[in-house]
Amino acid sequence: MSAPRPRSALGLDVGRRRIGLAGCDPLGLTVTPLPALARTDLQQDLASLLPLVLQRRVELLVVGLPLDAAQQATSQSVHCRRYGLRLQAALAAVGHDLPIAWVDEHASSWAAAEQGGLHGDRSGRLDSAAAALLLEQWLRDGPEPEARPSRYPDAFPSPPCPPSPLR
Repeated sequence: MSAPRPRSALGLDVGRRRIGLAGCDPLGLTVTPLPALARTDLQQDLASLLPLVLQRRVELLVVGLPLDAAQQATSQSVHCRRYGLRLQAALAAVGHDLPIAWVDEHASSWAAAEQGGLHGDRSGRLDSAAAALLLEQWLRDGPEPEARPSRYPDAFPSPPCPPSPLR
């Protein structure tokens, strides 16, 4: 895959308790870990994320999918995809129709913990460091995002994303 067109993007490392967040500038030069979001329900998550989307002038969501070593869907990757699509639809409903790029996050948390000395972190810093790695990977390798939500939101994309360089 080739590098995508640079633009302001929001990287999301979706977990069951927290969402790690990272942003990049419109030129794709600087990736910044942002404070992680403690998950509640989608409407509360949207209320927390919308000001960030507006402030950073986000044009794209980059969502990590934790595929297994054989690039196959896991139960967590299905959860992440479903959440990403639901968030995309919720943002569109309030006037922010953002495309999504899916990135294989296999081993991103491990790599973020190694790089940042964050093993055992429960503060959300590890989640956001992983989101920053996902966003850097997307800036380097793509893919270009899907323009609109899938007609079948529970379907898993094929292929979902390029192989992870984090292995």
